[in-house]
Amino acid sequence: ILQLYQVSTIGLFRLKQISNKKPLCLNLTHIMRSVTLVGGGLAGSLVAVYLAKRGYEVNIYERRPDMRNVEIPAGRSINLALSTRGITALNKVGLAEAVLDKAIPMPGRMMHSEAGELAYQPYGTDGQAINSVSRAHLNVQLLQLADENEHVHQHFNMRCTKVDLDNSICWFTNSATGEKVEVKSDYILGGDGAFSAVRSKMQRTPRFDYSQSYTKSGYKELTIEPTSDGEFAMEPNALHIWPRGSFMMIALPNPDKSFTCTLFMPYEGATGFDNINTDEEILHFMNTYFGDSVPLMPALLEDFKANPVGDLVTVRCFPWNVGKATLIGDACHAIVPFYGQGMNCAFEDCVELDACLEEFGDWDIAMKHYEKRRKPNADAIADLALQNFIEMRDLVGDEKFLHYKKVEHDICDLHPDIFQSQYEMVSFSNIPYKEALDKGAENTRRIYDLIAEVNEDKITDKAFVKEWFDL
Repeated sequence: ILQLYQVSTIGLFRLKQISNKKPLCLNLTHIMRSVTLVGGGLAGSLVAVYLAKRGYEVNIYERRPDMRNVEIPAGRSINLALSTRGITALNKVGLAEAVLDKAIPMPGRMMHSEAGELAYQPYGTDGQAINSVSRAHLNVQLLQLADENEHVHQHFNMRCTKVDLDNSICWFTNSATGEKVEVKSDYILGGDGAFSAVRSKMQRTPRFDYSQSYTKSGYKELTIEPTSDGEFAMEPNALHIWPRGSFMMIALPNPDKSFTCTLFMPYEGATGFDNINTDEEILHFMNTYFGDSVPLMPALLEDFKANPVGDLVTVRCFPWNVGKATLIGDACHAIVPFYGQGMNCAFEDCVELDACLEEFGDWDIAMKHYEKRRKPNADAIADLALQNFIEMRDLVGDEKFLHYKKVEHDICDLHPDIFQSQYEMVSFSNIPYKEALDKGAENTRRIYDLIAEVNEDKITDKAFVKEWFDL
């Protein structure tokens, strides 16, 4: 048995015990190395744990204060929908059970008409559900998990002001003290969100493709309070949607029996944020289009006027790896929230990055494979999220679309072993997003053709279904 201790950049590396009289082979690519992680949000905290488990020394620099010690401001955090991809990523670090313990399952969506009538649509088959989780609570759990690892060091109130991609150097300014810090490491990971400082530096390098596009709509958070006896005011195990054509509202349940509501609508026009400001205008608008929710919102006027209007942006770029720096999460693929996959996609980045390190060992080679594998899937879920905005806002009240969804759901129920809807592939599996996009589009076309051309009773015949959908 041989034990080898070797000093690395900022720590000790211990070679695993070697026995069985095999020749000694040292793979020096696995020697502990240091990583500067810019951004300690959801993806940043999670990937830090993955890297620490591989022996990397990780220093997280987060521009915000430690959210475990401050009150989270209202109005800026859309509730998160945790589904299979995110659960898979959390499982790998032993956190899924604790997160799901405080989550609320939502097996379907509940549509609210202007008259207050309700219509329920299941997302998948029995047992399939997305899970409403608090972004703040999940981030705190990840920060605590990172703290438990001796190889992870967290620094808060640290804004990244400058990046040297070739020499792996970052400069930070402490927003609380004004102190400026220069940090040298072996690698940089940019997990600092849609307006990433690391990506901003990459954009100045040759042949770097970048685009950002905003929707014409913004969002504002409102709250439905628990009833006077402390219970949920609506069905808790559903994602509630008020579809109104060019605008809509959704509501997700919280463990304290409240609902976080998010109003999505254009900035301009008669039903736009820019033109609804006074108490009278707010109450008229809400009573006209969301009348059944108004009695459940005692703080409606206060929330509407105090909570900010958030923007909805899609970011695409390539490459994700430049010099000694690599991007993860929103820094390389921010998407709109209408498929509930932003966090799940970012967590899947962590899984793929870790898998590439396992497969290739060498960091530089691993990062090239990571970006190559993830880029098509990130683009696919960005397209799906924009597509789902139209479905949630415009189509969930359309009779033709509702009939299509019924036929699709019946096929899923009758033949779960051979057929999955696009929503199931995205939310309840780890099938690559690109495959779900392509296969889902083809399935949608064939279902509409089936409705138009064939007796729908044929869907009970498994042989027919396999042939019709080329399964």
